[in-house]
Amino acid sequence: MSQDITLTASDGGRFAAYLALPAKLPAPGLVVLPEVFNTNPHIRSVVDGYAAAGFVALAPDVFWRQEAANYLPYTDKGRTKARALWARLDTDQFARDLGDMVSALRARPDCTGKVGVMGFCLGGKFAYLASTRLPVDAAVAYYGVQIDQHLDEAARRRCPLLMHFAGNDPHVPEATVAAIQARMGSAPGVDIHLYPAAEHGFNRAGYPPYDAAAATTARERTLAHLRRHLS
Repeated sequence: MSQDITLTASDGGRFAAYLALPAKLPAPGLVVLPEVFNTNPHIRSVVDGYAAAGFVALAPDVFWRQEAANYLPYTDKGRTKARALWARLDTDQFARDLGDMVSALRARPDCTGKVGVMGFCLGGKFAYLASTRLPVDAAVAYYGVQIDQHLDEAARRRCPLLMHFAGNDPHVPEATVAAIQARMGSAPGVDIHLYPAAEHGFNRAGYPPYDAAAATTARERTLAHLRRHLS
């Protein structure tokens, strides 16, 4: 079962989120943070997939403080709008809003109280920040951008962290991945995987540059990580 719901931020602001429930409840919670294109039909399908796998899964309207309900297509026009919205996004404010999402999910009677955060691209950055700033039980970052700008927070990580990177990714180039690996790769509770033939966005089923082999392996690793730490 899936539905659009409304959440309330700590400052009283109200924003939309897409929620999908598994067949068996209660279940662990999972916040799914989208790419810069926001919670569009593809991300909703990802939420549905993780609900089917046994999680109370939720994806927010990331840009509700900038312009609500911009769920963007994978087109040049959508990309231009997405970048404009991203330029206005306040990292610290959204991290606080993410904390409110985690709290709301944990408080639901159909949630076991265990909550993880996973994200793609821009969402991958915030999944990493969730691991350093928020009381979450697990985090997963797919080709997270700008993580290298926040490596000074790595020592504050609170939960197990899984990261997936593409080998052919101008948004997260080889030098950036190397810096992340050098800072965190040997830390207990951190698991980093590189998919050499894949491109940024390889999990985007039905849209370029989807890579079925990389996406399947990454999802298997993700499910194992989430089930291990959220059960």
